[in-house]
Amino acid sequence: MKKKLFLINQIKKYFKKQYLIIKKQYLIISKKKLNEKKESNIGSISRTLLASLLIISFFSISPVVVEYAKNTSLTSVDFENKSKNSLKKLLDTENTESDKDINRKFLFEDVLIFDEQPIDSVRLSAATIEELFKSTDYKLEDVRKTKLVKPISLTLLPTEIKKIENTKKRKDLFIQIILPLIIKENNYIRLDRKKLFGILNKSINTKSEKIWLNSKFKQYGVVGKDLSTLKVRMDEVPVSMAIAQAAKETGWGTSRFAQEGNALFGQWTWSGEGIKPSEADDDSTHKVMKFNVLQASVRAYNRNLNTHSSYKNFRKTRAELRDKRKKLDSMILSEHLDKYAEIGKEYVKVLQQIIKQNNLTDFDDARLLPSSIRLESLI
Repeated sequence: MKKKLFLINQIKKYFKKQYLIIKKQYLIISKKKLNEKKESNIGSISRTLLASLLIISFFSISPVVVEYAKNTSLTSVDFENKSKNSLKKLLDTENTESDKDINRKFLFEDVLIFDEQPIDSVRLSAATIEELFKSTDYKLEDVRKTKLVKPISLTLLPTEIKKIENTKKRKDLFIQIILPLIIKENNYIRLDRKKLFGILNKSINTKSEKIWLNSKFKQYGVVGKDLSTLKVRMDEVPVSMAIAQAAKETGWGTSRFAQEGNALFGQWTWSGEGIKPSEADDDSTHKVMKFNVLQASVRAYNRNLNTHSSYKNFRKTRAELRDKRKKLDSMILSEHLDKYAEIGKEYVKVLQQIIKQNNLTDFDDARLLPSSIRLESLI
């Protein structure tokens, strides 16, 4: 019997039909659901067996070898050096995906695992934190000049921050606390991007590299394991923009959500795991996500901007800036955050005002002093 060969695109279309479409357009996280076992019944078993038979039959008549490096036209080409046509094709691929195609449980699985790690979370007083910064010679004026940040990671905000009457002092303390956390999360992404490009520049990928890629496809909600989309999504968020959003969402660290739930960015959840806004309607089901530590909040924020369909234009513009070898300009990128809040374009104006008034762009090229050999390459 003559065997029939199939094109890779045909294979991808075939498997796309097998995906379970999850119709959830918003950020929904439940620690309980992540730990629950999947319910099984006769119907689901039958469907699983049928799907397995179809897959086995398919591959029995179509011997195909697919390497990750051959699954994209962008192999061995640096992302920042592509032509306009290549970039347009890449961004079109990113824009074809929607939230209904993504299993959002996997997007934040690592956030929850990180958030549940045993950490000695001690809420230090504002005075103690100020003394800590002073003893380590950590000053914002120095950071603005040297662009170097001390790797001090606090897990909780001080309750006394809302009692600091001096506005500049309160703002500076808040920035000092969250700045290392934001840069640290960008460092993780930068290391991942470095590893991704290294993998793409190889003709053959190892088993461990393929496993790593699979985990990243899940983390970034990439349907069909498309490397082009992964490149667009796996990228940093400007430090100044992150600080501005944290300041706006928490009132510079004074809000109830920030104090009780380490919620720096006011992300909503419908899973029951969160803090209900006091002004919310009685029939409203949304809550503000809460975290055990501040770092988890920053990671969830980055993942949200890098995966949700509401921020496709943000990611598109960021990719275009990369292609032109320009810096990630927070004033440009913040223009695409109008869907982050109900007030729309007004929200963008507020963010840009916060960035300008507090000279937050001074921190965009700041680097965290390495706390490990692995991070030294990023300085």
